[in-house]
Amino acid sequence: IVLGAGSVGGWTLPLAAFAGGAAAISLTYVLARPGRNSGTATLLLVGIAMAAFCSAAIGFLTYIASESELQSLVFWQMGSLAQADWADVAAAAPVFVLGTLALLRLATPLDMLALGERQAQHLGLDVPRTRLKLIAFSALLVGAAVAFAGSIGFVGLVVPHVVRMLVGPGHRWLLPVSAVTGALLIVVADTAARTLDPPAEIPLGLFSAALGAPFFLWLVLHQRRSGAV
Repeated sequence: IVLGAGSVGGWTLPLAAFAGGAAAISLTYVLARPGRNSGTATLLLVGIAMAAFCSAAIGFLTYIASESELQSLVFWQMGSLAQADWADVAAAAPVFVLGTLALLRLATPLDMLALGERQAQHLGLDVPRTRLKLIAFSALLVGAAVAFAGSIGFVGLVVPHVVRMLVGPGHRWLLPVSAVTGALLIVVADTAARTLDPPAEIPLGLFSAALGAPFFLWLVLHQRRSGAV
């Protein structure tokens, strides 16, 4: 937005957003080198450091943005479907379909990883390769979603936990049901954000965070009392 990618063409802004996200994920994975000299904890720490660096970069771009660019940037950061049209749907649909199908094929390896990395290796799973596939496909789906809709928080935290309580921990059902439930939740939240204060529209990211954060905290406390956490 600030660097002028959106002024070149309709595809340039989503492509730039996806390229930036893919670059951050790739750099995080290369620096952490999971499965070689370090483990998941190092990957998480490097991810936190990378997130802080990206936040600083976004802050700098916000500082140098013009008034019109600043308005677009802030609204995009808050998350919204206001600018979505059928052209965006046509562009994003192949990515989501292919990425979701690829993740569904990894349902059994995910069940094996849920037992622990050492147990998964004993069962014959190539853990580093599987983890790389999971990170790549997840980055593809998240990058495409954020490129078109901005940052909409807590959907990816709340929905899988609720679905797990309903269908169990098996990823063969957990993955597709979570995808459908998350999409339905976004549609319901967007409808509510558009109708609560007309003609104004509450940014979808703010609306989902305001409702999702308390519910997620309650869910964590509930599972802790029941011994699940």
